[in-house]
Amino acid sequence: MPKLRSKPVKASRVEMTELVIPTDTNRMGNLLGGRLMHWMDIAAAIAASRHTNLLCVTASVDGLHFHHPVKQGEVVILQASVNRVFNTSLEVGVRVIKEDLLTGKRKHTNTAYLTFVAIDEKGRPVTARPVRPVTNVEKRRYRDAARRRRLRLLHRK
Repeated sequence: MPKLRSKPVKASRVEMTELVIPTDTNRMGNLLGGRLMHWMDIAAAIAASRHTNLLCVTASVDGLHFHHPVKQGEVVILQASVNRVFNTSLEVGVRVIKEDLLTGKRKHTNTAYLTFVAIDEKGRPVTARPVRPVTNVEKRRYRDAARRRRLRLLHRK
């Protein structure tokens, strides 16, 4: 099998923007956690498939912590990028920022790491192309992804 060429992180970066409307909120007017998780999964899946040029399915999500509520009428900005590819799996980081459109104020609300598996048309895992970190931040995320993977594998045992 020929060696797959690496792709830089920036080639698969995703930024999604969502307006929080009443059907996205709970009785307190805060964004539903499940809705945010849905948006995060979509952004991460797009980044994974954009990187691999394959269908990628969610295998796991690391702990997700809600630091600040997001209110109805605010905007959610989801930034996703591939941190590292292992073989058939890849880690995608998603950073969530809320924005008040009236003041322009932004605040980081969540970060999560999702693991995806690249699959073929029959649903079998296939080797994914490596990612090439370029910037210092990308290189740090690449290193950190290896540490998180070790922890995920320990938890599976």
